[in-house]
Amino acid sequence: MPFWELTVPASAEVSEALTNFLWEQGALGVIEEEIPSRPPRLRAFFPDTTSSTALCQAVSHYVASLCALGLTLNGGEPLVAPLLDEAWAEAWRQAFTPQRVGRRLLIIPPWETPVMENGLRPIIIEPGRAFGTGTHGSTRGCLVLLEALLDRQPVAHALDVGTGSGILAIAAAVLGVQRVTALDTDPDAVTAAGANIELNGVANQIHCVLSDTASVKGPALALVLANLLAGSHLALAPRYRRLVSPAGHLILGGVLADEAAGIRDALAAHGFALADQVEIDGWVSLQLTR
Repeated sequence: MPFWELTVPASAEVSEALTNFLWEQGALGVIEEEIPSRPPRLRAFFPDTTSSTALCQAVSHYVASLCALGLTLNGGEPLVAPLLDEAWAEAWRQAFTPQRVGRRLLIIPPWETPVMENGLRPIIIEPGRAFGTGTHGSTRGCLVLLEALLDRQPVAHALDVGTGSGILAIAAAVLGVQRVTALDTDPDAVTAAGANIELNGVANQIHCVLSDTASVKGPALALVLANLLAGSHLALAPRYRRLVSPAGHLILGGVLADEAAGIRDALAAHGFALADQVEIDGWVSLQLTR
């Protein structure tokens, strides 16, 4: 069966928005690709029943709308070319190779065999429609901060807001958090996270719920994770104060480097102080303490 492969240049500034748009157009898979000496781009795969002409037009219009907002895409037009089934499957697999993160975490897709090195903690993530395969700079930064924090301070119960693929919740469980509540408002994300939680054998530690933070009841927690975009963090800042216990920690991802100071200032107004931060590929992950 043939497929269509669409390629479009995409800077870090627009990559997530454009990826979501491609999913909405019916993509079977979307890959962020960065090759030295070339601009970063997205590769998306569509069934041959999709109209290649209509697809190109839709993406071109969306790219034009992003440019009109002053966002940078690195230039270039979307291109669509036919691709055979075997080539699509191989391209998809090549994009998701095992990746070391921090000192002990190894992110792998289900078709790879975990490396059983002493002390290494494999996390199996099925690439799918939910954000968070471990390859994006914001996800990796959150994982680095999470690992370092849990090495210093055990946590019994954590909350993962906007869990996506479930990768942060799974990492927390693998690194010793006894109970994790994972929330997302996207049904696809909750389904993907649930499948990944089962793959990693941590279903007894993680409760995954289709919900937002308004549903969270009970006492504040020592650790809250949220790999969201900057606008969401600004909107949730007052709620973060309610969710995080005094002296508790908040780990935030999805923040571009030029947005980090604004997020730090907004959270400072709600009683949070910067404890640590990591920048990877232009994305800043923040650890703040209430």
